[in-house]
Amino acid sequence: MARADPPLVLHVIHHLVTGGMENGLVNLVNAMPRTAFRHAIACIEDYSDFRSRVADESVEVVALHRSRIGIWRLRRELYRLCRRLNPAIVHTRNMSGLDALLPARAAGVRRTVHGEHGWDMGDIDGTARRPALLRRLHAPLVNRYITVSKDLERYLVQRVGIAPARITQIYNGVDTTRFAPPGATARAPLPADFAPEGTLVVGTVGRIQPVKDQATLLRAFAALAAKAPALAARARLVIVGDGPSLATLRALAVTLSVDASTWFAGSRTDVPEMLRAFDVFALPSLNEGISNTLLEAMATGVPVIATTVGGNVELVDSGTTGVLVPPGDADALSVALERYLADAAVRAAHGRHARAAAMERFSLPAMVAGYQRLYEALAR
Repeated sequence: MARADPPLVLHVIHHLVTGGMENGLVNLVNAMPRTAFRHAIACIEDYSDFRSRVADESVEVVALHRSRIGIWRLRRELYRLCRRLNPAIVHTRNMSGLDALLPARAAGVRRTVHGEHGWDMGDIDGTARRPALLRRLHAPLVNRYITVSKDLERYLVQRVGIAPARITQIYNGVDTTRFAPPGATARAPLPADFAPEGTLVVGTVGRIQPVKDQATLLRAFAALAAKAPALAARARLVIVGDGPSLATLRALAVTLSVDASTWFAGSRTDVPEMLRAFDVFALPSLNEGISNTLLEAMATGVPVIATTVGGNVELVDSGTTGVLVPPGDADALSVALERYLADAAVRAAHGRHARAAAMERFSLPAMVAGYQRLYEALAR
């Protein structure tokens, strides 16, 4: 008798491009045992070459182009996709994923999971009425919710009205083998004339968009140059990522007179190597779900400075694995940068503690096991 194929999970995401949520999805698909579940990915809009990071070539990735075809045709296409693939579970993510729930149910899908992964500028603190109402209206179509932080779990319970028993909180996991402390060639990805021997590198990694607030990091770096010129002369700022705010950031660096000591590295495929070149990692976001890049920096053994928003406060033990500062506060961020850059011993100690925390609390196997348990319970 032929052996049945494992159940299929259809993941619905807005874009499959470089980003924290997208990286988490790819890690999940790559790391989950293929004997447990098969996977397919539906993009409400489109995908980039980031899809090549999906290791299993049998994983189908479909682009639906909502902005081009409109919401009603999108729903028809999602219905047809569910009828064709016949997934055991449809797993949607964030606001745009809600559009797939009704078509999936209409196509006969009996089990749905909805994940909440973070915030955008349209609802930076979760107080906007329309997003909460849309989530509430779609709640009858969802079997289980997943949140990547306790902060997002509180939002679903208190603002949307979801019963706590329907929510599973699973932290993102990081590959602590791929993201590991540096060796002798730590500076390799940086231009030689930009970061000569003895340079101290402050870095950040993330999509260049307003919610990530790299502008405050630029202002903090400029403030450091003004108050500690000798220290700033040895410091360099590296901003890794691409996005709609890149031109604005470049112009701001010129205005602040830090363009010569700032490298906009663009989108990179060598993020582990980039992180190993950093002495300090900064995450100035206005809000976060659970930041993958923050976890990756911690796993790399880099001390972190992050804002006191969203899931950041659940990841960073301020004063032990890093430092927490208020969002949008360039002065506080500048003070934290100065303290780290001036004290190699504190950098080293906090980096060691950050690595240990990533390995103990935020491992990739723990994340995958959490999702697999939830899928298996639903599939039964």
